Amino acid sequence: MSNTSLATGHEGTIGDQVKAYFQRVRSGEMGALPAVSALILLAVLFSSLSPFFLTKLNFANLFVQSAELAVLACALVFVLLLGEIDLAAGVTAGVGMALFVVLNQKMGIDPLLSVIVALAFGSLTGWIMGLFVAKIRVPSFVVTLGFFLGFQGLQLIMLGDGGIYRVDIPAIQAIMNSNMPEWAGWAMLVVMVVASLLIGLWDRSRRTRVGLATRPIAMLYIRLAFMAVLGGVAVAILNQNRSVSIKAIAGVPIVIPIVIVIVFIGTFVLDRTLFGRYLYAVGGNPEAGRRAGIDVAKIRITAFIICSTLAVVSGLLHASRIGSVESTAGRTIVLNGVAAAVVGGVSLFGGRGRMMNAIVGALVISIIDNGLGLIGLPAGINFLVTGGVLVAAATIDALSRKRSGGSILRT
Repeated sequence: MSNTSLATGHEGTIGDQVKAYFQRVRSGEMGALPAVSALILLAVLFSSLSPFFLTKLNFANLFVQSAELAVLACALVFVLLLGEIDLAAGVTAGVGMALFVVLNQKMGIDPLLSVIVALAFGSLTGWIMGLFVAKIRVPSFVVTLGFFLGFQGLQLIMLGDGGIYRVDIPAIQAIMNSNMPEWAGWAMLVVMVVASLLIGLWDRSRRTRVGLATRPIAMLYIRLAFMAVLGGVAVAILNQNRSVSIKAIAGVPIVIPIVIVIVFIGTFVLDRTLFGRYLYAVGGNPEAGRRAGIDVAKIRITAFIICSTLAVVSGLLHASRIGSVESTAGRTIVLNGVAAAVVGGVSLFGGRGRMMNAIVGALVISIIDNGLGLIGLPAGINFLVTGGVLVAAATIDALSRKRSGGSILRT
């Protein structure tokens, strides 16, 4: 194969790619399109209903408020792709943070080591749940519901009658409450674009070496240009002073690059590793994967380990945002995490979805929460709207799978 094929591709022109995309949409493979459409419509709606929605301060608040949910949704993607569920992800994060404060504040252990132990606890929890699901064949709903109930009691035992501990560690408080220097935001954007370019070229060269088709390289450049423009606008807005007081507040929140790194690594694992391909294969058809020689049990256990570990990371973000660890942490957020992933386009039936779907879904859920709060509607309306959006997303998922010839029943 000549070098020119690497530059021009032989999967068709850009026009052919666009036609193929709309053909996939018509056949039911809509991906994140419904969620992106909802994101735009909600932004337009709330900006017309509240003068505060499109302010610089609220723009930054949206990113910070959605970070915890986004990380939890990314964690749940790994088990949802298998057609499984982890109802205990939120309380796993809560117990992990309870363990952190007990080690740090009661036993005087270094904060970094305490965080590492909390993450190790998350991994151990995922391993145990994965064993029950993969080896003993207990349904994940039952196993994780049992952990969900049990871990609530464990939180109360660990944190005592008071049930709340303040987190006064500056490094942890800074994650959700401080910003990077203005130059660091632009540096982050440059790193993102360059990394995406290198990964894209690596993908093309790898496919070329084994004789597989490559898309027109212009598609890569268009995607990078879109990333640069959208990211540039976001950084420019975040670098402006958004304070309403004398002290200036500007810069990209520190939590944003943390979430971006998690999404980059997660996307790389799912799209470009053998584990990722096996995960999709097992989620799509476990029996076919088993017959193809995939260690289905190992894939399931690993997915639960990743999910529980990332859940503890989301718990760390929660503790940073509110400045404390409480005994009720994580009891409700897991449902929003599942909602965010499903609304973003991750299939409840397994085998379909991407990491970015969870991010888009988390933004949709966060915009609903933020926008309804700004226009002064009661919290009950928030639950009604979020529930309606989730039911609509699940219905679209089921109908699209049926239209594309897939089954809504696991094999």
